[in-house]
Amino acid sequence: MDAFNVYYGGRSLCGRGTAGWRWLDLAGLAMDLINPRIWPNARLERLVYCTAFRDRKGDPSSLADQQTYVNALCHHNDSVAVAEGIYRPRVQRGVLVDPNSKSRGRVCSPGADNLPGWLPAEEVTGPSGQAELLVAVTTFEEKGTDVNVASHLLIDVLTQRIDAAMVLSNDSDLQFPLAEARRHVPVATINPRANRTSDGLRGDTDGGAGSHWWRRLKAADLVGHQLPDVVGSHVKPPGW
Repeated sequence: MDAFNVYYGGRSLCGRGTAGWRWLDLAGLAMDLINPRIWPNARLERLVYCTAFRDRKGDPSSLADQQTYVNALCHHNDSVAVAEGIYRPRVQRGVLVDPNSKSRGRVCSPGADNLPGWLPAEEVTGPSGQAELLVAVTTFEEKGTDVNVASHLLIDVLTQRIDAAMVLSNDSDLQFPLAEARRHVPVATINPRANRTSDGLRGDTDGGAGSHWWRRLKAADLVGHQLPDVVGSHVKPPGW
């Protein structure tokens, strides 16, 4: 499972400020997604939760809530294994765009002499020849999650630890490892977003080992599969 892919997919499905979907019982969700006519008598062998902890300066609550959830997930089901990536800040430079326009078009510069002194922007010439504004923004990037998903999938398949695999992600970077896995075992692809499942992740139902399938999550899938509010010593954070 690609934790960030599922989280942002759930947020788009349920609403950013909506409660009642984040405290997700992944094991219960995964098992209920299976059509028993396609995969009869399925049993959960391992659930690999691939994530990166959001250690952001000035935002300790996000990290604490995330750690609480991961601990609850592991306590609730001993088949859960956590694979950690890296979450780190970075500065990126790019041309200023208008996020409120449909095309998110580039913002024309009002002229270098008219820029406010507090705005650290550089006037540059865009591809159309118009003057634009080059700015720097701070952002965060998660590294390693997709690699961890691919690595654990192929290791489990090639060591014959599993008879079938379910991948919760719509990251097209997983196209090659999924194609390789389908040669050996049936693979299900679960798209956590409302948009179309990436063609590269779908594959052919009967290719390779056969019995492959895919589906997209709905808000009801997330809301209907929640952990108990208290799992051992771990309490669901407010607003979750």
